[in-house]
Amino acid sequence: MRLLLALLLFFGLATASRADTIVRIEGKNFIAPDGGTLLIKGISLGNWLMPEGYMFKFEVAKSPRQIYGAFDRLLGPERAQAFWRRFRDTYITQDDIAFIKSVGFNTVRIPLHYRLFMNADGEITGEGWFLLDRVLGWVRDAGLLAIVDLHAAPGGQTGINHDDGPGYPLMFYVSRDRLLTVKLWRAIAKRYAGNPAILGYDILNEPIAPYHDVATLNPRLEPFYKEVTAAIREVDPGRVVILAAGQWSSSFDMFGTPFADNLAYTYHSFWASTKRDSIQRHLNFSARYDVPLFLGETGELTDEWNARFRKLHETHGIGWSFWTYKNLDTPSTVVSIPRPDGWNEIVAFADGKRTTKPDATLIDRAIAEYLDGIRFRNGMVRWSYLESLGLKGAP
Repeated sequence: MRLLLALLLFFGLATASRADTIVRIEGKNFIAPDGGTLLIKGISLGNWLMPEGYMFKFEVAKSPRQIYGAFDRLLGPERAQAFWRRFRDTYITQDDIAFIKSVGFNTVRIPLHYRLFMNADGEITGEGWFLLDRVLGWVRDAGLLAIVDLHAAPGGQTGINHDDGPGYPLMFYVSRDRLLTVKLWRAIAKRYAGNPAILGYDILNEPIAPYHDVATLNPRLEPFYKEVTAAIREVDPGRVVILAAGQWSSSFDMFGTPFADNLAYTYHSFWASTKRDSIQRHLNFSARYDVPLFLGETGELTDEWNARFRKLHETHGIGWSFWTYKNLDTPSTVVSIPRPDGWNEIVAFADGKRTTKPDATLIDRAIAEYLDGIRFRNGMVRWSYLESLGLKGAP
């Protein structure tokens, strides 16, 4: 009996000790491991492990598969593969993570494309694992937290270019795609079980576009979240799971009473009113179920708008993650990548607006300049943007 009591005490203490190392939920609040309330001040590492056409200034080649195809045509498959290896090795480095910490962010949100972590046969493999391992190590060393976000799920969950699907959210129709998505999340959770660098798992980015069959699809969202959460909790108990609203992450109407503990709910909002009316429906949802909210994506407007929208959310205790950390030649970002000479010719070819390749010398120079420009030391820090987020506003 004494031995049994000792074992129970030991395992009880071990569980408590582990729980104290990861973020948890109490009512409407995220609670940090030290027991204090955590107001998320985050930035998304967009385009790195989930490329989007507009971040290359492409207007037609928008989805990852279209972007990859454009670079294959431009460089040839072998050189294109070398380009992407260097791109992923350079776009986000330890210097970027250290800088993010130094200016006052406490969280990074990391969008993922499933094909970097799983092959076409559903085998858990790919270069993404090394890259995610590495960045989470940098995040831990910097004293930051990470939210892992599945931006492109098997089959597509949104029905638009940034899920890299066929233009329809097939994940909610095709059982194989749904099972592969659950399998991937279980693999992620198993690999990072108990990892204190991870704040939580953002299960799906912007599921179910509003112009699809929402009457059929919306009732399928919460049951899918239940399935994924159960798979995650089997291998990583206690981990915060973040549930995105439907219709561009704008509506919680399809959700009922929380089905588990340590759940948070995320919405996205761009170019909205900076008054309370723009978020009142979300505040109502939070009050009804006593759950925390997280503004998972916002920004891409003016510094003045950033400041007002951020303050609106902080007034109501809602943490945020702006979009995005690094982008090509734009003021609406933390770090602006310089536009290479001749890049307009690259864009015209990628978008099919010109059928002949640019001159080989121009291609080589533009690509080299781009790959050099994405390094942190060569980007332009937009200090006024950081100031608008209430962070460090000068070098």
